[in-house]
This record gives sequence, C-alpha cells and structure tokens, in this order.
Amino acid sequence: MARKIPESPSPTTAGTGSAGARQPRQDRGWATRAGLLEAAVSCVAELGWSGTTVAVIAARAGVSRGAAQHYFRTREDLLTAALAHMADVRLAEIRREAALLPAGEQRTRDVVKLLVRLYTGPLFRAAMQIWAAAAASEPLRGLVLPLEAQLGRAAHKAAIELLRADESVPGVHEAVQATLDLARGLGLADTLADDSRRRERIVAQWATMLDAVVRR
Repeated sequence: MARKIPESPSPTTAGTGSAGARQPRQDRGWATRAGLLEAAVSCVAELGWSGTTVAVIAARAGVSRGAAQHYFRTREDLLTAALAHMADVRLAEIRREAALLPAGEQRTRDVVKLLVRLYTGPLFRAAMQIWAAAAASEPLRGLVLPLEAQLGRAAHKAAIELLRADESVPGVHEAVQATLDLARGLGLADTLADDSRRRERIVAQWATMLDAVVRR
C-alpha cells in the first residue's frame, strides 16, 4: 500500500473554542496543505528533483519552511503526496469531461485523447523527475513503487469506466492497459518538443483498433 497522505488539522485547533471557532483555522489548514501539494508538482516539473527543496516549495506556496514541515516531514513525503493528490484531481477532471462526451462512433477516440492528457503536462513531467530520482535512491524507490502501482490501478479503472469496456471479454484488459502504456509513451515524446500533430494521428489510428476490441 502507498503511504497515506497525512491529515492536516493543526495542533492549534485542538481543544480550543467552539466547533464554529475552529472551522476557519481548519479551512486555512486544508488550504495551506493543498497549496503545498500544487506548488510541489509545479516546482519539480520546472526545476527537477535536485532543484526542488522544501524551502523552494514553501516559498512558491507562500508559507514558511516550518509550516510546510508541519504537514510533511520530508521532501520525499511532500512530493509523493503531491503526485497522489494531483493524480486524483486530474482523474476527477477527466471523468467530468468524459461525462459530457456525446455518444457515437467518435467516443472511443475522444476518450483516448482524454487518457493521453493524463500523461502530458506538469503532472507527468513531475512524475518523471521523481521516478528518475527514485532509480538512484532506495528509500525514495520504496515510496514511489507502491504509489506508482496505486496510480496505475486508478488509471486503469478510470479507462475501463470511460471506455464502457467489459473486462470479462478476452483481450479487453490487455487492450486497455496497452492504451495507457501508449499514452505514457506519447507523453514522454512530448516532453522535449510539441508532438501534438503526430500524436493526433496515432490516437485516431489506435482508437480505431481499440474500438474493434472493446465493442465486439
């Protein structure tokens, strides 16, 4: 199991005042924590692992280093929690967008395009920096491997739901996983230069092949 993201209530809220008086402090605590998670992803995506310290993240989030360490003891804890949180946010966004897609023969292509977006942008760039650092750090690898497995299962589940696929049909599970692997590869190709034109053609062709598997 991946390490659970620490809860955020502050010690200053415990046992003081009424529930109504505590609520604004609790809200500020959650807002601080969310700001740190978002700042962590943007920092590591832009600055890389070595350039992203707790102090740098705290400065971008507009809080002190001490405040950041109140929520996350180490840089590793903060960055892995940030990946998990932002992945949940992105999956929720994609589910909302997929719910608005029209039915019809283009739906599979549109869903594949949404799934590819999971692997393009700051979140994926941040993940690559953390994966690269984990390859050379046994403690970090111990955090990243279970997190990666957790995120992979969540992405696969979302893909099955959005494609309205039946995994009991032979070949469907593998085809959906291949879709996610393809999306990751396309995201990697996009990190050094804009690969959107080639990506569009590949997504269209893959969607046609995928449709033949999931709709049979």
